[in-house]
Amino acid sequence: MTAPYPVYLDLENRPCAVLGGDEMARDKALGLLRAGARVTVIAADLCAGLADRVEAEEVAWERRAPRGSDVGGGWRLVIDASGDPDINQEAWTEAERLGVLLNVVDRPAQCHFIAPAVVRRGPLQIAISTSGESPYLAAALRARLERLVGEEWGSFVSLAGRVRRRLRGDGVAIEQQTAVYARLLRSDVRALLRQGDTDAAERAATAIAAGAGSTPPGRVTLVGAGPGAPGLLTLAGSELLAGADMVFHDALVDPGTLALCGPGAELVDVGKRGGRKNPDQGEITARMARAAREGLDVVRLKGGDPFIFGRGGEEVAGLVAAGIDVAVVPGVSSASAAPTVAGIPLTLRGVASSVAFTTGHEGGAGDPSRLGSIARAVDTLVILMPLAGLDGLTAQLRQALRDDHPVALVCGATLRNQHVLRSTLGELVAAAQQAPVFPPAILIVGRVVAAARAQGIRSRLPF
Repeated sequence: MTAPYPVYLDLENRPCAVLGGDEMARDKALGLLRAGARVTVIAADLCAGLADRVEAEEVAWERRAPRGSDVGGGWRLVIDASGDPDINQEAWTEAERLGVLLNVVDRPAQCHFIAPAVVRRGPLQIAISTSGESPYLAAALRARLERLVGEEWGSFVSLAGRVRRRLRGDGVAIEQQTAVYARLLRSDVRALLRQGDTDAAERAATAIAAGAGSTPPGRVTLVGAGPGAPGLLTLAGSELLAGADMVFHDALVDPGTLALCGPGAELVDVGKRGGRKNPDQGEITARMARAAREGLDVVRLKGGDPFIFGRGGEEVAGLVAAGIDVAVVPGVSSASAAPTVAGIPLTLRGVASSVAFTTGHEGGAGDPSRLGSIARAVDTLVILMPLAGLDGLTAQLRQALRDDHPVALVCGATLRNQHVLRSTLGELVAAAQQAPVFPPAILIVGRVVAAARAQGIRSRLPF
């Protein structure tokens, strides 16, 4: 099956007909009216929604039963919503003979065009088609997009059009115009329109247009990539990735998340891996600062949340010291996500009311007395990156807690290869030697591990 050729038809003041008078015919007639067509409905009876349009003289009505030969009435475009197979076939034959564009509702084989599901935001229209395979799915996808593409997009497109005409009138080169449009898209203009502050949005757009030909300073945004699954990236993070010029990413960021980057984005792997020569933290910050000074929009994509054992604070401090505009978008931390997808509540009434987070290296668990004090002070202890020093870490914990204290090791949380090892503190090392453990991993220490299993608590991702 060949795919239809997508096209937007200019139906302004052109005669179009709809055969049938029920709710389906009403929807088709309204779509033609939105396009500015002169619509005539041919039907013996009309549903309430169509009758109102006829009474308002927005739609003409030929009050009789439709016929397939009605296609030959001088129309430019006809939609057959009669639901009658005989009329459908006759209309198709007549349309073929006369060269009239015909759409027979729910009959893809008798359609010269497919009426898409449309997201309308002022001058912005997003048409969705399944090539006639499933109108329901097209409508369902439209409903989702209508929630993602807010009403402010209509005003934003109109504003961008005004900027475009202004730049063209001033003779600004195409390359410089494109740079202005990119800056508009990354600016706060849409947020201002969403807040209803149209004057501020207009001023901001005017200032951006006035800078055509210049290279304004770029920016760096630290974005939390979440614990692994691309679906756990925030909407704000995915939008920033789509518009970024450069993306500096950690080693364990899922390829599905990187696939959300724009096609022209330069991806820079600055991840740190055990046993390898790793990028220097200062050099990573310096490279991001240089890119921002060149006017690029830079995203620093970090696993989990940038400010939870991600050195995000160090990077922000370095960028601010270098005079770079920097912002942070939080992410879902693996410290909370891993226990959740393993079905282990970090707090549970009657079992645990306090929780602490630490790390298995870089000093987080290096002091036995410090780790023991934390473990004794809270009901649930979550340790990130525990695998490299699991033997020593476990030994430290056994000095503070009983050997039968419940523990769980969650590896690859939220990913397809996720594995959960439940054990006790005394048996953890031996169990880990027999089980498929791998980074990234999270160690959960606390009675919630056993309580969750005893109470049958389970969890899974909804995607």
